[in-house]
Amino acid sequence: MLLPEERSRYARHLLLPQVGEEGQLRLKEASVLVIGAGGLGAPLLQYLVAAGVGRIGIIDDDVVSLSNLHRQILYGTDDVGRPKVEVAAEKLGRLNPHVELEPLNERITPDNALELISRYDLVADGTDNFATRYLVNDACVLTGRVNVYASIYRFDGQVSVFGAPNGPCYRCLFPEPPRPGSVPSCAEGGVLGVLPGMLGTLQATEVIKWITGVGEPLVGKLLLVDALTMEMRTLHVERDPGCPVCGDSPTISELQDYESFCGISAPVDASIQSNPTESSTPMFFGPRVPEISATQLRDLRASDQDFLLLDVRQPEELTIADLGGTLVPMEELSLRLEEVAPDQEGHVVVMCRSGSRSAHVVAWMQQLGYTNVYNLAGGIIGWSRDVDPTMPVY
Repeated sequence: MLLPEERSRYARHLLLPQVGEEGQLRLKEASVLVIGAGGLGAPLLQYLVAAGVGRIGIIDDDVVSLSNLHRQILYGTDDVGRPKVEVAAEKLGRLNPHVELEPLNERITPDNALELISRYDLVADGTDNFATRYLVNDACVLTGRVNVYASIYRFDGQVSVFGAPNGPCYRCLFPEPPRPGSVPSCAEGGVLGVLPGMLGTLQATEVIKWITGVGEPLVGKLLLVDALTMEMRTLHVERDPGCPVCGDSPTISELQDYESFCGISAPVDASIQSNPTESSTPMFFGPRVPEISATQLRDLRASDQDFLLLDVRQPEELTIADLGGTLVPMEELSLRLEEVAPDQEGHVVVMCRSGSRSAHVVAWMQQLGYTNVYNLAGGIIGWSRDVDPTMPVY
């Protein structure tokens, strides 16, 4: 039952005939796992806590950074460097003491996803990468949990409800992930600061609707939001009978290696000499991509060795942090490669914000026959961390 203080707190809900006391009790008795406490998760969490969802898990292994603050208004300048889930739990606890908050300072992985998700009635996915989205989708289908999904990019966003009975899942809409590096993250492509607030609020609305049973949830529908024109469109999404996870004859019965599925490789242990231009055994990105560290690049620049520093970021990124070198955005490189690196035996170091896009470029250049091409491990972030702390990170 509702306590007297709760009746006052949720009075505007109780006045809604569609919600009333029964709906508010459903919220109080419900549990939701919010995956990601960033751009989407911050407003999503605030409204779920304010609405009185009884138990909320918050899973995220990130810390608050200065570049978060233009959109993640749950956090403040004094919180920079602290774990997001720790700060979120503190502030959300002050917002509504009647909600049980469970901060989980970790990543969701194939090893823990099924157990974590099975502890909650509903999942709200606010992640920002394809590998985790496929992981969350599959884990939700396998555990029978509904997945309220949202994503954002620059000025656009989308919301849907996946995994509902007889409804589609994320794989029905996106059977295959995009080619690695073809879709920049918000960290690489930018995002309008208010957009996560818009989409996170819509996501919270869908969670509340599903729990209370009011309205028409976005099952079989993908809501598209364009903040520049302030237009919204709804696309119909059919459940795919041939879907490998939710179809009539599913072939996926356990969680997979989603980074490999999405074409993502992680560095493996290997040694690298202090001079990357020598015939050493380099560190590789997956099995193929050699890397050098920020400190090795610093030493290389101080030497008199001839090499090309190739920056594959967008021009807008250069205005935030400039390490020098030759700027050729990744999507233009196929048309301009001979212009900037005509000698396939010349030494090239490729860089970007974090080392992700540049790793894909290095692998591509190797396929073209370039033999002395290296990825700057960690990119601008690594340079700021290990060489020049005054270099802005974003």
